[in-house]
Amino acid sequence: MAKLEVDIDLVKKYNIPGPRYTSYPPATLFTPEVTWPTVEEHIVRNRQQEREMSLYFHLPFCRSLCWFCGCTTVITKDQGKSAEYLKYLRREMALMAPLLNPQRRVGQLHFGGGTPTFLLPGEMRELGRMIRGQFQMAPDVEASVEVDPRGVTPDHVQALNEIGFNRLSMGVQDNDAEVQRAVHRIQPREMTEQVIRWAREAGFTSLNIDLIYGLPRQTVESFERTLDETLALQPDRFAVFSYAHVPWLKHSQRILEKLMPPPEVKLGLLKLCIEKLTSAGYAYIGMDHFAKETDELAQAQAKNSLQRNFQGYSTHGGADIYSFGMSAISQTDTIYWQNLKELPQYYGALDNQKLPQVKAYVLTADDKVRRQAIMRVMCDRRLEFTDLSRRLGVDFKTYFARELASLADLEADGLVRVTDTGLEVTPAGRLLIRVIAMRFDAYLAASQERRFSKVI
Repeated sequence: MAKLEVDIDLVKKYNIPGPRYTSYPPATLFTPEVTWPTVEEHIVRNRQQEREMSLYFHLPFCRSLCWFCGCTTVITKDQGKSAEYLKYLRREMALMAPLLNPQRRVGQLHFGGGTPTFLLPGEMRELGRMIRGQFQMAPDVEASVEVDPRGVTPDHVQALNEIGFNRLSMGVQDNDAEVQRAVHRIQPREMTEQVIRWAREAGFTSLNIDLIYGLPRQTVESFERTLDETLALQPDRFAVFSYAHVPWLKHSQRILEKLMPPPEVKLGLLKLCIEKLTSAGYAYIGMDHFAKETDELAQAQAKNSLQRNFQGYSTHGGADIYSFGMSAISQTDTIYWQNLKELPQYYGALDNQKLPQVKAYVLTADDKVRRQAIMRVMCDRRLEFTDLSRRLGVDFKTYFARELASLADLEADGLVRVTDTGLEVTPAGRLLIRVIAMRFDAYLAASQERRFSKVI
């Protein structure tokens, strides 16, 4: 894999707020005006599908708050909270299962959070039994879980392995002690290495490590040490996220404002990450994802079967996602819907034997066409006009004439190449893939920009 060079001047020019396109339209357009009867109608319609589906479980509890965090969490040291939560997950699954095709198999399973490993090992095993009691797992199910090394024991790892998990994603963020103190997350490198040993001994087949650049107190020199230490562990994948500073949404981030590295340092960190990881043999999948060329994520991209969903890049294109837990987001071909985001309200709905959906979005015909264009840019880094015209039932070049014309500045700056037959994202354009995708977004307006973090 050739080293990818980063042009800092181009990054500065195009570093604007924009969606991450884990969906199109983005979740900012979900509305409570779309109520449960409409959602149920779409779920029942989707029952006719026979293809494999994905399941997601949001396990929101954390024992302490990392001040950079943008996730939907519940901060508590009360271990009894997890047992109570499992009871409600059981109720939610029991209410949803009759609406689904019982013959459909689950090809993907993901536990996210919060901190899924807040659950005790026995509770992990119980949740695994609950899921398998309601759903059929495919023999080769891809089962991934996010873990926080600060609370993981060998029994946690063993329990996850017993209930079928084969992929482990671990938050590291930064090994530097000064950075860890600044963001309220103390995690010595030795702790991370220990959990990785346990996971490999238990037979996990894939390991992802999350890092964040742009955190308080970070320098290019200190973060290079973290990268070198993490590369020595030989993870199969990296997710190297840009710290998303959204204090209007996450008030705890205000604590960090006076400690943030200046913009030129953050850009230097970005340049370091991409150039070091690609020179170490990791394919740059897009945005913040890197993978060994032998990894299924890189192979899916080569086969044009990569997709994006609310967990980021994923290997199963076109899968319907049924999600459980507070704030969890589900999707089919025709609709997105999200659960209630506060724990008391989530519990209250289920106490009343109601599924806890709070808002949703029904896709229009135009949304479906644009979703394909945006997702193919994000995942394949190219658009083939003839193929997309056939698949979408429109003349792609005519339908998107205005959008294609708007790419002239990106083409002049070497981010894309547009021909009569298609569009190709250049190596320089991969880093600014969100900017390219935004040109196909019908809803993006200046008034919405503050609702998104910057693309870098």
